[in-house]
Amino acid sequence: MTPPITNQHTELVVTFRDLLPGIISRVPRIPSLLKTVFEMKTVSMNDINSVGMVIERNAAMHPEKRALLYEDQVFTHKELNEAVNRYANYFISEHIQKGDVVGVFMENRPELVMIISALAKVGAIASLINPNQTGKILLHSVNITCKNLFIVGEEMRDAFEEIRPDLNLSAPAKIYFLADGSDMKPPEGYLDLTRISGGFPLTNPSTTKEIRLKDPFAYVFTSGTTGLPKASIQLNFKWVGAGRWFGRFNMDLTSDDTMYIPLPFYHTNGLHVAWATAAISGAAIAIRRKFSASNFWNDTRKFNTTTFMYIGEILRYLMNQPPKSDDRDNPVKKIVGNGLRPDIWKQFKKRFDIPHVYEFYGAAEGPSIFTNFFNIDCSVGLCPTPYAIAEYDIDDGDVIRDQNGFLKKVKPGRPGLMLTEITNLSPYIGYTNKEESDKKVFRDVFKKGDMWFNTGDLMREIGLKHLQFVDRLGDTFRWKGENVSTTEVEEMVNQIDGISSATAYGVAIPGTDGRAGMVSIITDTLEDDINKKELAQRLKKDLPSYAVPIFIRVKTQFETTATFKIKKTNLKTDGFDPEKIPDPLYVLLPGEDEYTPLAKPVYDAIIAGKYKL
Repeated sequence: MTPPITNQHTELVVTFRDLLPGIISRVPRIPSLLKTVFEMKTVSMNDINSVGMVIERNAAMHPEKRALLYEDQVFTHKELNEAVNRYANYFISEHIQKGDVVGVFMENRPELVMIISALAKVGAIASLINPNQTGKILLHSVNITCKNLFIVGEEMRDAFEEIRPDLNLSAPAKIYFLADGSDMKPPEGYLDLTRISGGFPLTNPSTTKEIRLKDPFAYVFTSGTTGLPKASIQLNFKWVGAGRWFGRFNMDLTSDDTMYIPLPFYHTNGLHVAWATAAISGAAIAIRRKFSASNFWNDTRKFNTTTFMYIGEILRYLMNQPPKSDDRDNPVKKIVGNGLRPDIWKQFKKRFDIPHVYEFYGAAEGPSIFTNFFNIDCSVGLCPTPYAIAEYDIDDGDVIRDQNGFLKKVKPGRPGLMLTEITNLSPYIGYTNKEESDKKVFRDVFKKGDMWFNTGDLMREIGLKHLQFVDRLGDTFRWKGENVSTTEVEEMVNQIDGISSATAYGVAIPGTDGRAGMVSIITDTLEDDINKKELAQRLKKDLPSYAVPIFIRVKTQFETTATFKIKKTNLKTDGFDPEKIPDPLYVLLPGEDEYTPLAKPVYDAIIAGKYKL
C-alpha cells in the first residue's frame, strides 16, 4: 500500500477566526438564508418549476429590466420571454413535445439562450453540441443523442454538413437553420427557423405549466479528454437548484445585478452556475461569443457587470495580460467559478479589486456541490449534502478497504478520493448511457445499501468542514516510489518569471518504474530568455526531489478543451523524443544543476539506460 499523495505547498488550515468576517457579513441576511434553505429542503422533484417558468416569472416581475446583453443588443425580461414564446409556440405547432431530443449547433449568442428556453418550455431536450467538435468526435456526440431534429446556426453549417451523411437517423430529418447576423438564405434541405416562426404568438404556451423539476431540459457533454464525450443529463431540478444555491444563498444577487458569461452554454458552468444563478434572482446576463482576455475588462465596464463566471484558466489568462492603470477600475464585486489555483488567488483579488470569490467544486453529472460560502482564500468551501474522503492507493488505482470490505475514511488534513452520497436530496442522474453512469457509482461503501458518486478527484479537509482540491487522479503519477501531484508542480512552475502557463504530466522511460516528470511551458518572453540554470535551482528548492521535472518542453500554445482545460493526452503520448517533437526540449541530467538541450545522442543514452534518472 502506498501513502496518500501530499501537496505541502498549498496547505491551509481554516480556523474560526478565518470564518468570523464571513459570518458577521451574513448576519443581516439570516432571514433570507433560512427561507432559501427551507425552499431547497422542501422541494419535490414533482414540483412544477423549470427553466421556462423562471423566464416567465421574471417577465412578470421585472418586465422592463435588462435580461440579456450581447454586443450592442439589449433584451428586457419581457422581450426575452416573448422571443422565447415565439419559438416555443412554433415548436408546439410542429408537434415537438416533451422528451424529444433536438440537436442544437450554435455558438454563444442570444438565439442560443432563446432556443434552449423555448425547448425547455415544451419539455424537449436541447442536446448542446460543442461547436469546437468536428469529424468523428462530433459525429459520435450527435449519434448518441440526436435522431431526427436539428437546429443549426450559420456558423456551424460546414461542420454539420461534414458529418451529415453518416448520421444514424431514425426518420427523415428536420433541419432548421438560424442565420448569424447576416441575410444568408437557408441552404438546400434546411428550414429557415427565423422566418417560419416569425408570425407565431408571443404569449406563454400552456406547456410550461406541465414541466416538472424531474424533467430533463438539456444534454451536456464531457470534454472527452480521456475518451469519447459522454452526454450528461441536465434536469430542471439542477438548473433551478443551482440558481437558488449560488444566486440566492451564496451570492445574494438581485434584479439590479448583471452576470458576465464569457463561457459557453454547452458547459454546465455557463448553463447552470452562470445563467441560472442570474435568472433565479431576476438578474441580467451579458454573454460573449468567445472568451477574450484583451477585451474582458472592457466588457465588464460596457455591460456594467457586477459579477462574472470564471474557470481557473481564464483568471490565469487575465493575470498574464500586461498590468494596466485601470485594472482595479471595474464594476465587479463578486465572482463565482472553479479551478482558481492558490498561486494566483490572492494576487488576482488584489490586482483587480475583487473582494468576494465564490469558488465551488462539483461535476456536471455529480449530485453534490461545494461552495466557498464564507469567502475563504484557497478553499472550495462547504457542502450541504453528505460527502466522504476515502483512502486511495494510487499504485493499485483503487480504494482501500477494511477487513469487512468497506472503505476507510482518511484523517483530517490527509488527501483521499472524494465521494458524495447519492440521496433523494442529492440524486445522481448520470449520463444517457446507463453503463457509463454505473461506472461512477460505488455501492455498499461504508454500510450495506448505501450509494456514493465517485468524483475521481483527490481532496483534503483543511478545517471546519472546508475542503481543498489536491489533484485529479488521472493527472497524478508515481516516480521514485512517491506520488507526484501535477497541481503542485504546475503551481511552482507558474510562479517563475517569464513563464505564462505550464502543464505537468508523467512520461514513460524504458527500464524505469512509474513516470518521469515533464512540464510543457509557454513563455511570455523569447525562449532563450528563460534562464535554464535558475529554473532548475528554483524547482529544486521549491519541490520535493522526486517531483522536480526531468524534461521541459517549450510550446507556443496548448491544445485545450472548449472550457480551456489543457489536453494532456497527446503530450503524454509525444513523450520526449526530439526527432518526433518539433518544439525545443530540455533535460535535467543526474548531477547537473541546469536544464540542457535534449539532443538525439542524449535521448538515445536515456533510452539505453546510461543515465540513472
